[in-house]
Amino acid sequence: MTELTPRREAILGLVVRAHIETAQPIGSKALVERYNLKYSPATIRNELAALESLGYLTHPHTSAGRVPTEEGYRYFVEHLLGEVTLPPEEQLKIRHQFHQARLDLDQWVRLAAAVLAHTARGAALATMPKAPQARFKHLELISLHDTVVLLVLVLMGGMVKQQMLTLDGPLSQERLSQMSNELNTCLHNATSEELLDRTSHATDLERQVVLLVRDVMRRVDGRVSDRIYREGLLHVLEKTEESESESARQIVQVLEERSLLESILVHMQGVNTVQVIIGGGGKWESLHDVSLVLSRYGLTGVATGILGVVGPIRMPYARAISAVRYVSLLMSDMLREWYGY
Repeated sequence: MTELTPRREAILGLVVRAHIETAQPIGSKALVERYNLKYSPATIRNELAALESLGYLTHPHTSAGRVPTEEGYRYFVEHLLGEVTLPPEEQLKIRHQFHQARLDLDQWVRLAAAVLAHTARGAALATMPKAPQARFKHLELISLHDTVVLLVLVLMGGMVKQQMLTLDGPLSQERLSQMSNELNTCLHNATSEELLDRTSHATDLERQVVLLVRDVMRRVDGRVSDRIYREGLLHVLEKTEESESESARQIVQVLEERSLLESILVHMQGVNTVQVIIGGGGKWESLHDVSLVLSRYGLTGVATGILGVVGPIRMPYARAISAVRYVSLLMSDMLREWYGY
């Protein structure tokens, strides 16, 4: 990314802000008049051409005006936006909404998505907080038919997973229940990596069950929360310009295609600051018309979730970033109280 002169930085910032507000290509004359610039339209036109040659601006074939490219938006966010915060009155209003909600973690996460969608005027998402590693709570083995058994695994935090198990020979429900009780005693609160160490003297059948439990828990460890709340999609569809129909389709894709959304959220698990992903960020080519503003929240090592805003690349970044940052900090504070830290 080429560093710009102060004047070109200022002009790029004005073009980005004007285009976000108007959704229209921005010409030199309009820029001078809109911001009462001291430079002539000819001077601005030369600078716009230079910014275009550097890859920060482009122009539609039907217009002499310019619009920002992905690199233009990225430079704006990384170098020109500065530190942004929500106005104090909005912070107070949001905090009041959370304190009015009942002491229910599920409701807090739903509310976080709804507040972000309303505040950032776009689509929003929030995941339930999840422990860094799944921990065993208890299991049940239920005889279904002859050698077919249903394994019901309950993890700390309440997540329930079911898996079919085929035995070498039939076992009575009484024997299955006895084995379940024995395993529940020695595996309580174990992580997937601790299961085998705790059952070193297990029978072949018990070991078969423990290996199946380990596989299930490892899959849980590698995923984000199963519960992802989404809000504001209708708001996006109503406000998207006709020329941005492709970005609306991509926003729907992000929110509704589980595998794509999960790959994005997994990318966020090691990030501790607000991250802005513009045009797919070089990792998700199908999202070239979409931007995401995401943040982790919660307590590292205890339970964390992810929340954020999804919108067209022509996103009001200052508002989205400030909203995501504030709601993330608020949710972290509430989780700290929830877990007694």
